[in-house]
Amino acid sequence: MVKHKIYTMSFAKVYPLYITKVEKKGRTKKEVDEIIHWLTGYSQNELEKVLEKQTDFETFFAEALEMNASRDLIKGVICGVRVEDIEEPVMREIRYLDKLIDELAKGKAMEKILRK
Repeated sequence: MVKHKIYTMSFAKVYPLYITKVEKKGRTKKEVDEIIHWLTGYSQNELEKVLEKQTDFETFFAEALEMNASRDLIKGVICGVRVEDIEEPVMREIRYLDKLIDELAKGKAMEKILRK
């Protein structure tokens, strides 16, 4: 398995970029956190610990309590690649999160983002 540079990048470095991206479009940090909770099963307290510890992306997903079974319903293109076609598990999880954040920034309703 080829390790992508992003795997070792701290989730805490990217998290503020997610917040900035959605806030520019009138969405909130709370909504970003809700997406992360839905996708990973992390509670707010656990998410804050991950951010505090500067946990890398690979560990962030490996230690997620309960990856949402409905995440395979996430379809579409992110960075020019269809998320459903990504074979490498960690990269697929990263791109699932990216896709959900993009949907939030584009104004999609939270119920649709969370595949309800």
